[in-house]
Amino acid sequence: MADPEEGANQGAGGPSLTDLIERSATLKGRLVAFAQSARFDRWLTPLLLEAAGPERQLDEGEAIRITDHFILRYRLPGGSTVVDRFVAARKDLTASDREMLLGWRDPVEGVFEIRRKERDAVVLLNLVNDLEFRTYSNVGPTAFRGVSKGGFLHTCLVPVHSTGGAWLVSGAMSYYPRSSAVEIAQTALRLATSQPELVFRNPAKIEQGWQRMREDRAAFIEFCGSDELVLPPAEAEERLNAYYRRRQEATVGGQPGRARGRRLPGLGLPFFELPWELADSDTIGVIYDRVDGLNFYADYGMLQDLFEDPALAGRREHQDLLRTYLREESITPLPIRRLATAHPEAVDVVFRKLLRKPGFTWSEHGDALLRRRKPWYYENEPRPGVSLIGDRLSELLGAGRR
Repeated sequence: MADPEEGANQGAGGPSLTDLIERSATLKGRLVAFAQSARFDRWLTPLLLEAAGPERQLDEGEAIRITDHFILRYRLPGGSTVVDRFVAARKDLTASDREMLLGWRDPVEGVFEIRRKERDAVVLLNLVNDLEFRTYSNVGPTAFRGVSKGGFLHTCLVPVHSTGGAWLVSGAMSYYPRSSAVEIAQTALRLATSQPELVFRNPAKIEQGWQRMREDRAAFIEFCGSDELVLPPAEAEERLNAYYRRRQEATVGGQPGRARGRRLPGLGLPFFELPWELADSDTIGVIYDRVDGLNFYADYGMLQDLFEDPALAGRREHQDLLRTYLREESITPLPIRRLATAHPEAVDVVFRKLLRKPGFTWSEHGDALLRRRKPWYYENEPRPGVSLIGDRLSELLGAGRR
């Protein structure tokens, strides 16, 4: 019996799903050979050696995973990927080939629950963001012979373009039985919290994230009296830990049956600790912005002094600090925009001295300056600055606690 999706593609005059999957195997083989050629050795070999460690031991699955990541996502000098260079170098590729290959630059990494098998495919639920993926392997259905419904896969998926929602396993695929649910849930939780952008591939999670952040920011302002604090590091840690403790107590208070008769684990323990590069600062700026979320800025008090007294713009230490805020990719435009808005009478004087441009005005040139210094910030849509977890992952974590 013909696959309905395959037949639809044939009816539209394009290649069938079967043809595309077979073609993907050929293209992936050539792409891997291209990536492992001498021209990329200076970048790929150090990645493999670092993963192998001092013992120089690296299992095959990890080597495949690293190589696949290098091919699809590693940024070479100039910003291109190996896929980009392969497509540019191969003039014999068809339009369909190019569409498929370039689509692989946006893979989906995740921990997936196997919902069911459908002939040559498995339907996977990404525990990180609650999205389902109808998934094939370009080595054929034998790739899924040892997996069972209710088990889990840790892998990476790439799209098969022009097929309306079909995906391919890319790189290594690790299978875990249903009995590993507790450990798998913890792995998915770490992935979701360390890389929240993976969660926000689900549009529904984006709105949930904004709503969660609005609620958290409002609670922060109510507790701290403002969305902006300037404190010594120790006081900043103390204030934030008190805030998080209050938030957790409020959460428990809303569900009294869960904690009745026992102490809630974690209450009374530190929730937050500044990284060392901030802990050594004289002051820390804590800003909970409605778009950029909660952020921390080293020596923010000194930068604030500069805008309050523009005569300080002639001092090297203040100039160096402002240059750092302009240069560092870890610092968004937020703190400079805030200070410029708060001190409109001083901002022009400060930047004229810093840039040595007597004609500079913030109203006319400020936005262009920030866009030039921090293009990465303006290239992407803003995302909520909070971590969310999927509904199914919450269920698995709850079952593990019980």
